[in-house]
Amino acid sequence: MINSRQLEDLTPHAEKLCREFIAQCRAAGIDIIITSTYRDAESQNALYAQGRTLPGNKVTNARAGQSYHNYRCAFDFCPIVGGKAQWNDTALFTRCGEIGERLGLEWAGR
Repeated sequence: MINSRQLEDLTPHAEKLCREFIAQCRAAGIDIIITSTYRDAESQNALYAQGRTLPGNKVTNARAGQSYHNYRCAFDFCPIVGGKAQWNDTALFTRCGEIGERLGLEWAGR
């Protein structure tokens, strides 16, 4: 299974946008980490099964072939504060999402 966090695994255009997103977040005083870039079909289906046929919370509504991650055009991120991931900070995710939208990215959190 492949579930990459490497920016180089994105298409050149998506990689450029991701790097700009990171820079714009940093300029706004927000540290982020990239948690996922490319996913193969097996990894995508495993995530889809989570919260359905496997334990855990649902994290995606996309099966293999339905996710932009499968085509190297999407990335996931998480804001970091004090060295800790802020998975539940809706306001901080919103600020990041708005930065991404200004860059022309589609924010799945919308």
